[in-house]
Amino acid sequence: MNYNELGIQAIQEENYEKAMELFTKAIEESPEEAIGYINFGNLLASMNENERAERFFQKAITLDEQAATAFYSLANLYYNDERYAEAAKLYEKAISNGIEGPDAYFMLGKSFDKEGHTKLALPYLQRAYELDASDIQIKLTYGIALASMEMFEQAEPVFKEIIEADPENADAHYNLGVLYAVSTSDTEAALKHLKEAFTIQPNYDQARYVYDMIALRN
Repeated sequence: MNYNELGIQAIQEENYEKAMELFTKAIEESPEEAIGYINFGNLLASMNENERAERFFQKAITLDEQAATAFYSLANLYYNDERYAEAAKLYEKAISNGIEGPDAYFMLGKSFDKEGHTKLALPYLQRAYELDASDIQIKLTYGIALASMEMFEQAEPVFKEIIEADPENADAHYNLGVLYAVSTSDTEAALKHLKEAFTIQPNYDQARYVYDMIALRN
């Protein structure tokens, strides 16, 4: 087992000081390899030492311009710091360099959406949904993006899927209720789902407000 593997094992054991020592040794042993810097950066990021973590990720990228995990980890750092445009560029690089799974597509879509570019976000949110249709958060974000683009026919089954898997999901009920209110004449269904949202989550003031507004009109 090498120093990087031992360092990851130390993190799993929550021995962060030991992990730091081991990643330092990994870097000292192989200073031209990106992996030690990536691991050290991830450790620092988990400890909220973001400025130091950023330097380690950037160093990894200078050593290996195809280090997908370095781009992804640095993108996460920027996203959490609300630097969404920079994060989007890095998620794109992570994907183009072969990072696998739905997370990078999901985070890229969210980055575009945070920048107000929902149309750009949609294909990436859709791809994340295709890669993991069981992830409630991916489905909810994708459904909301579809609805915000007035693609109601495509959004409706996504919200229904969430409710089928998680009947107590107040956000899915709220969004489905709003969808029925703005895109159909089915006031009964709209009120039903909005009421369900604030019944599940009593402090869901927006759901209650929309419910009252529709009820007063009818």
